[in-house]
Amino acid sequence: MIRKNLKSQNLRDHISEAELIFTALAELSTRQIAESTEATWMDENKVAGKKGWAIAKKARKNLEDQTGKSVITDQNFLPKK
Repeated sequence: MIRKNLKSQNLRDHISEAELIFTALAELSTRQIAESTEATWMDENKVAGKKGWAIAKKARKNLEDQTGKSVITDQNFLPKK
């Protein structure tokens, strides 16, 4: 697991554009799956979350295979103050 070495900063302020896009894909997929299955309880939403994460993971791995580069980096997007 790659760490960003953040203390109290917002992670989204320190991830790359690609990391942000795949995070958004996981969130969108999760929400749409939860809505389509009418998930209301924690267990149902947990299943939707795992499925949404799997969709984003598959897309990320596909991009990494095509480019030969990792999407996940240890670099912080915003410079340190």
